[in-house]
Amino acid sequence: MDMNKMISKAGSAIVTVTVFLFAIFLIFDWSMGSYFVCLILPIGFIIMTAGLQNECEADRKVAANIGLILAAVYSTFIMLVYFSQLTTVHNEQLNEQAAKLLEFDKYGLIFNYDLLGYGVMALSTFFTGLAIKPKNKADKWLRALLMIHGVFYFSCTFMPITGIFARMSSGGDGIGGRLALVIWCVYFLPIGILSFLHFDSRNR
Repeated sequence: MDMNKMISKAGSAIVTVTVFLFAIFLIFDWSMGSYFVCLILPIGFIIMTAGLQNECEADRKVAANIGLILAAVYSTFIMLVYFSQLTTVHNEQLNEQAAKLLEFDKYGLIFNYDLLGYGVMALSTFFTGLAIKPKNKADKWLRALLMIHGVFYFSCTFMPITGIFARMSSGGDGIGGRLALVIWCVYFLPIGILSFLHFDSRNR
């Protein structure tokens, strides 16, 4: 069996499963479950992106390499964010100032790092999509979804600068935020599925 194909399919499967579980945990408002799957998602995303980068043609290598590097940057931010929630925040008694900075639902520093990470992820998908030369209809959909997802870079990066999330921390139950994330999951889930089908159809 082609090792590149097998690993790439595994990465796409991890993305698909973790995004699906993320949506389920959001709906049932189980934060620890959400944090755990978000710790695993970046691993699958790097593997999936590396698979797409590996097979792209020579005239698209720059875009593909940028996508892979940005995937690594995204993963670094996101794994730090959610590992801190599962360890330091969950296991330690934080004073008020530390809680404001580190607790995810306080919309503070750690929340802003999360948004920055997903903004970088959006840039990664844009360049990865740019590197794909579609061979069939499914590939065309995959390319389009990846590139359109790049639009999220602007909202994820610039909205925290406006202070809107800091103002949200003073009230509200977070339902609106969870709903927005569920919608993101509905959008991103087909990317994992189409990527899996893309790798599965190669060299048949």
